[in-house]
Amino acid sequence: MKRRLLGTSELEITPVGIGTAPIGSLPGVWWVNWGTQDEHDAVRAIHAALDAGVNWIDTAPFYGWGRAEEIVRRALRGRDDVLVFTKCGTLRRDDGEDYMDLRPATVRADVEASLRRLGRDHVDVLQPHDPDPHVPIEETWGAVLELVAEGKVRAGGLSNHRPDEIERALSVGPVASLQHQYSALVRDVEADILPLAQERGLGVIVWAPLASGFLTDGFDPRELDEGDFRRTHRFADLDLSELYEELRRDGGSVTAGALGFVLRHPAVTGAIVGVRNESEGAALASLA
Repeated sequence: MKRRLLGTSELEITPVGIGTAPIGSLPGVWWVNWGTQDEHDAVRAIHAALDAGVNWIDTAPFYGWGRAEEIVRRALRGRDDVLVFTKCGTLRRDDGEDYMDLRPATVRADVEASLRRLGRDHVDVLQPHDPDPHVPIEETWGAVLELVAEGKVRAGGLSNHRPDEIERALSVGPVASLQHQYSALVRDVEADILPLAQERGLGVIVWAPLASGFLTDGFDPRELDEGDFRRTHRFADLDLSELYEELRRDGGSVTAGALGFVLRHPAVTGAIVGVRNESEGAALASLA
């Protein structure tokens, strides 16, 4: 696959990357339940995607409260050629709910914990996971840039932040990339985030380009595990037949059409696609 330069960084990434939120699924531990995930299947899925040519993985401490990062460590043992992007700032309350804490000391502690779980001495991109309304973005971004200067992070990106927060971070120092939800079903970022990224030369990584599975061939939420959050997702009651036909015309299949939709936008650098088994991993590169 042809690689694309990620914004202002020196990182070149394939158009699709491996998403790890689904493989972090651990019913009873993490409230975002994707159904039971076997760790061996997850490792095989990652290996298959890498062997097919994908060169980056997106993960986060939030995904299974560290489980996804630990699985990534197992999968990448002996593979130093893979780019690893992670996030910071999402912490867990005693009741299992989460909250954001992007104070500089928390950012640093979160990164140190991620490095231990990942078994690496640096991550390639660090992204504050969501805005923290209680901490000025200038303080958070200063901490991210300190970690870049120390060599623990190669580049900093922002995940799910508003345009004004992005501009404020840029006033402190370089922002390599933005990460936002974008799909044929969720197009809000076309109004402000994508134009801003183009204007400022920022890379854009999109999450949920396949709408958590709803924009894939043969997807039926009624066949999911009983506790899977997608059974009651806001898309579950939509009639998507017309959109499916449009995507099939564009890409030959719903899945390929949906991925092509986001990757055709000139602001988009790469799309995160979750894989849970070997066949999904092997098919990932062919979709780009």
